Amino acid sequence: MNAPIKLERHTSRLKALLARKQAAILPGTPNALFARVIEDLGFEGVYITGAGIANMSLGVPDIGLVTLSETADHVAMICDAVSVPVFADADTGFGNPVNMTRTVRVLERAGAAGIQVEDQIFPKKCGHFEGKDVIPLGEMVQKIKAAVDSRHDGDFQIVARTDVRAVRGFEEGLERAHAFIEAGADATFVEAPVSVDELARVAKLLPVPQIANIVFGGLTPAVAQSELAAMGFGAVLYANAALQAALKSVRDVLGSLKANGSLDQVREHLASFEERQHAVAKDRYDALEARYRP
Repeated sequence: MNAPIKLERHTSRLKALLARKQAAILPGTPNALFARVIEDLGFEGVYITGAGIANMSLGVPDIGLVTLSETADHVAMICDAVSVPVFADADTGFGNPVNMTRTVRVLERAGAAGIQVEDQIFPKKCGHFEGKDVIPLGEMVQKIKAAVDSRHDGDFQIVARTDVRAVRGFEEGLERAHAFIEAGADATFVEAPVSVDELARVAKLLPVPQIANIVFGGLTPAVAQSELAAMGFGAVLYANAALQAALKSVRDVLGSLKANGSLDQVREHLASFEERQHAVAKDRYDALEARYRP
């Protein structure tokens, strides 16, 4: 009986967060440890990145190889680890509108406060890769309707993303987003605008909360959060900043270990033993052990 109460509270919090239109920063995480760091630093929510799951858990590129069950496992573990709302990447919904009904039920049950679903053909690709294509608008509209009809909690956020900007241009991106809103999407997400002007038009011309996605090295300009807030975005994703930072640090530290046979040259790049235990709330488990000791 406890899970639905937690779910409803988190869904309402995510809905309110997006409705503020203050470009709340939602850092992306591929795992529970990074999610705990995000919460510990004071961010108001966590984004579960599908690309991050593909890269970090499977060691593969973001080209549609992650399954619904793998995504649900990650969502459940991350939701157990944090007390802030979790917004999950559901890729294309893992199939047609019928598949979408199950995707929503599974990820809602896993604890997500909302999901993002996109209009790419399957298998999808990273929004900043070339060679993408999108499904017909009518098919995506039905997916959104299926998602809205399938949620148990009316505040569970259905965020509809379009990748058509890279395929047929920005104006069609706006047209699709309007159609998604008419179909019942709570928020929309025009992926990979290529200029500040395009970002501003997204926030100005679409009536529901909007999502911006700032990818380090990607197609969209790295506009500051303050400017995105002034435009009126609901949230801004830094989907893989944590992953990219971790990858560079791991290569640097292990490269030095291989070259020098010790960690002496890279000690400043390592979290202390105490920092590591704080990140996983060891003191909480110590208290539980003491409480239930025979």
